[in-house]
Amino acid sequence: MEASLSSATVPSLDKTDFLKLQNGSDIRGVAVPGVEGEPVSLPEPVTEAIAAAFGQWLLHKKKAGSRKLRVSVGHDSRISAPTLLEAVSRGLGVSGLDVVQFGLASTPAMFNSTLTEDESFLCPADGAIMITASHLPYNRNGFKFFTSEGGLGKVDIKNILERAADIYQNVSDEDLTKSQREVSIKKVDYMAVYTSGLVNAVRKAAGDLEKPLEGFHLVVDAGNGAGGFFAAKVLEPLGAITSGSQFLEPDGMFPNHIPNPEDKTAMQAITKAVLDNKADLGIIFDTDVDRSAAVDSTGREFNRNRLIALLSAIVLEEHPGTTIVTDSVTSDGLTSFIEKKLGGKHHRFKRGYKNVIDEAIRLNSTGEETHLAIETSGHGALKENHWLDDGAYLMVKILNKLASARAAGEGSGSKVLTDLVEGLAEPKVALELRLKIDKNHPDLEGRDFREYGEMVLQQVSNSIETNPNLKRAPVNYEGIRVSGFGGWFLLRLSLHDPVLPLNIEAQSEDDAVKLGLVVANAVKEFNALDTSALSSLTHS
Repeated sequence: MEASLSSATVPSLDKTDFLKLQNGSDIRGVAVPGVEGEPVSLPEPVTEAIAAAFGQWLLHKKKAGSRKLRVSVGHDSRISAPTLLEAVSRGLGVSGLDVVQFGLASTPAMFNSTLTEDESFLCPADGAIMITASHLPYNRNGFKFFTSEGGLGKVDIKNILERAADIYQNVSDEDLTKSQREVSIKKVDYMAVYTSGLVNAVRKAAGDLEKPLEGFHLVVDAGNGAGGFFAAKVLEPLGAITSGSQFLEPDGMFPNHIPNPEDKTAMQAITKAVLDNKADLGIIFDTDVDRSAAVDSTGREFNRNRLIALLSAIVLEEHPGTTIVTDSVTSDGLTSFIEKKLGGKHHRFKRGYKNVIDEAIRLNSTGEETHLAIETSGHGALKENHWLDDGAYLMVKILNKLASARAAGEGSGSKVLTDLVEGLAEPKVALELRLKIDKNHPDLEGRDFREYGEMVLQQVSNSIETNPNLKRAPVNYEGIRVSGFGGWFLLRLSLHDPVLPLNIEAQSEDDAVKLGLVVANAVKEFNALDTSALSSLTHS
């Protein structure tokens, strides 16, 4: 490579290679070698170029003039984090920005640092970068970017990656050496500010009690990610007992389970901790703490539809009649619960946490009041918290309910929460099958996989019209959603991959098979579509 940002040896890369790193509104890549078939795509020079590109983008957005901008940088527990932290800092220096390193941090805290006004903590930051790849394996890493307006969207990420490709080709070793001499790097314990805000939120909800959680036994499972702070820095100052909390130590090899509230093994781990310790409530986070879930004292999980139902109940007590925005795979039972039991409105939108949040903001701008935007994945954002998807704040919202209910004499323990979701109809069978498109199959005839996927969806749509047992959802923003046989299915095209995810919910295995057969019969002529998962269902 003729002009490199770093002395590390990497192959020549062009704009196409950089754009492959985009994952919606994030950047993701392989940062650590050693996994067969997964070459490193996020080496130090690429990281430096991406950080320098964000610096350029930020300078353009802020129209800073002569004012020197500063960017806060944090990371989760991944083993590549220290290396990438230094590479990001060097890259920001290329663009002439000051760097404030937070060290181990959560994604929500990074956004928060653009809002905090406290010069002793070098805040507010003009922009923020979180080094994380969420729940992905140890060899992956990536970046999320923020300004005070929130997380960057897909268009901004593409712009940054295009800039990064140009920088990668044109910035010399001399430029990098100069930036290393001139860049200002300072270190701040910003997590102390962030956790103090969470503690104060619970105290305020409980009428300014110093220890509103005194006597509550709450266990935390951080999955060896960045969320271990929640036990000692949030729950204990509020008076909670946290014995039995587990996997709080950061370990980027994730030796105990994947830090992911959607993962069955992870949920079994926190459930076991709750039952073994006779705790009132269990709390689990993903790696960078922007997603979460909970478990009540009986071992009942609050995740996916049930977590949405719980938070909807809490929000609709505070804001009667408000609209709850969710992603597309939420259940019909949740809609009925929100609208008939709680008196709210359910607005089912697209997959993707940024899509859900942006839709909630859009609805508010049109005069339709909404205070909660939440995905089944555990990404949830509240209007009162600047529309930030913050797993820790979601749990604080639940803790507020525990504390305020006890203070008002309405009961104590997690039964207060369990009672809030009473009446939520839940399916007996809930499946997600992934129908992969072979991009190299002759049937594509040179077409993009998305075009082929749209053809599949159109064929399924056409087949529905002639079946009297089926009814298409009257309002739907993604794929095709159909009710029938006492359940429903949603077939959609993945946001990023050559895959058509198929979600099915039904009240029996037989009904799930009937819904599966509807799709199987409609797509049988599409030879580039791998329907083996569907065949396993329909022949079971």
